[in-house]
Amino acid sequence: MIDDSQPQRIGNAKPAGHLGVVASPWILRFAHLVPAQARVLDLACGRGRHARLFADRGCRVVAVDRDAEALATLVGEANIDPRRLDLETGSWPLEGERFDAIVVTNYLHRPLFAFLLAALGEDGVLLYETFARGHEAYGRPTNPDFLLQPDELLDTTRDRIRVVAFEQGRAVAGGAAFVVQRLAAVGCARAWPPALMPSDAPRD
Repeated sequence: MIDDSQPQRIGNAKPAGHLGVVASPWILRFAHLVPAQARVLDLACGRGRHARLFADRGCRVVAVDRDAEALATLVGEANIDPRRLDLETGSWPLEGERFDAIVVTNYLHRPLFAFLLAALGEDGVLLYETFARGHEAYGRPTNPDFLLQPDELLDTTRDRIRVVAFEQGRAVAGGAAFVVQRLAAVGCARAWPPALMPSDAPRD
């Protein structure tokens, strides 16, 4: 579910190049796992900081949110298909669509987990980051519906995809403390091992 009172984003990072929005350091760290020309789903995209990041890298991005005003900032952007969709009522609105990568930040609606895993390509990439239990001590969100339980991303994806990196705990960015859980994972058909950094990729 979306908690409209939660902080806008976790942490901060260098500008993505548009409207002053910033990309998550976690997403930046593992963006190299997503190849150029990949079809990317940016779920609950807001004003599209990550949609723009991947579009600038040559990906074809489907940017989904229920906020029409936020999506309006993406209209006309190259390589971005903004779609106003309600992700929390009715049937899964992206039935039959498949993606090479799925990006989710600052959003949690547990009934979508199964649909996201089904929509991910066999060699696709899942990048997920959102608030976790314990964050209620530092600010919004405080509702447990919006906070991941310890190890929840691991437990949810176990035996479905392969974990490249996972972390959870307390962090501080911009002088603010928060509790977060982060996952970078790839489909089981992806060549193993993946490069942890772009510089780690094998050279021909």
